[in-house]
Amino acid sequence: MYIHKRRSNKEIIGGSITKRRKIDGRNQNEHCEATENRVACYRVLDDHGYPIAGTTFDQVDEETAVRMYKSMASLEIMDSIFYEAQRQGRVSFYLTSTGEEGISVATAAALSPHDIILPQYREAGILLWRGFTIQDFANQCFGNEDDHGKGRQMPVHYGSNHLNFFTVSSPIATQLPQAAGVAYSLKMDGKDACAVAFTGDGATSEGDFHAAMNFAAVMEAPVLFICRNNGWAISTPISQQFRSDGVVVKGQAYGIRSIRVDGNDALAVYNAIRAAREMVVREQKPVLVEALTYRVGHHSTSDDSTKYRSLKEIEEWRRSRNPVTRFRKWVESKCWWSDEEEAQLRGTLRKQVLKAIQIAEKIKKPCLEDLFSDVYEQVPSNLRQQEKSLRQTINKHPQDFPSDVPLH
Repeated sequence: MYIHKRRSNKEIIGGSITKRRKIDGRNQNEHCEATENRVACYRVLDDHGYPIAGTTFDQVDEETAVRMYKSMASLEIMDSIFYEAQRQGRVSFYLTSTGEEGISVATAAALSPHDIILPQYREAGILLWRGFTIQDFANQCFGNEDDHGKGRQMPVHYGSNHLNFFTVSSPIATQLPQAAGVAYSLKMDGKDACAVAFTGDGATSEGDFHAAMNFAAVMEAPVLFICRNNGWAISTPISQQFRSDGVVVKGQAYGIRSIRVDGNDALAVYNAIRAAREMVVREQKPVLVEALTYRVGHHSTSDDSTKYRSLKEIEEWRRSRNPVTRFRKWVESKCWWSDEEEAQLRGTLRKQVLKAIQIAEKIKKPCLEDLFSDVYEQVPSNLRQQEKSLRQTINKHPQDFPSDVPLH
């Protein structure tokens, strides 16, 4: 019999829940020198969706659990259809969260809507949770007039000021020191909120990661750093990135309390982030969470991951360690979900995504002048000159300019 017992935040953050050399089927860095002293991984559900005996966690109510599952399934379906749309040439680029759906959705459920998100690029689940619609996603990917960014960002570089979600930035790790600054600003203003910065394992090799850790630790900025350690920085495996015990010890090295969690266990992520967030806001100090997961999809539509890893490995994670399937089994075990509801949800979602794409394709593109607006209150002379030069080039070579972009 599984007995629920509440555990304190500091006990969860301490990470001494399960000591294993292999976390959810994924070897930790085998080149690590301290092989006998690895940081434990917090895990609640086994691979079949059953609570692990002896593990403590805060129970999730039915409404929250079902909403979490629906959001994860929505992200899964949206990614699949948008990926195919890119392959059909309907959008120029796409990047999926396949295999990592549990991290963003469970995190969103554990946070306050007032917390400010500084994403990397696999955090669409947070936007879904906060109210970004399927149509909003489609408009951004197609860069049409209804896109919040007016078509000035490449696809999947979402942003929403209303939802406290910074626009995704392509350069790796730039959002991390910015998050420390945002957090310190929240602290100065006495806000009951924190900054939440996402990154991948590859970004921990960037100088910005270390600058952010040190700044946040020294200034005691209320920022929650979340690293999705999915094993690959595009084609570079973690064994070629660092020889430490993963990422969690990097936070400890800077004096930041850190926890390692099974990123494919949505219930564990929810509990870990909820405890970490409470600690960050209450004590006004940073926390680092390393979520162990696996990037099942290609890095992006510009990548073919079968060139550097086996299909057998990919399929093993897709079938046996799918975070969406694992969480669904747990929700079903609570009698909160059924096969009939599953079929209806997926059928409805597919129709919604396909309709959103059809609508987005028909909406006209933003006007050319929008390319130069919204950054400065008064457009500076250099931007006015650039716009003038661009219009002259278009007049000279109209055949090279997209016919669907209005000039005025």
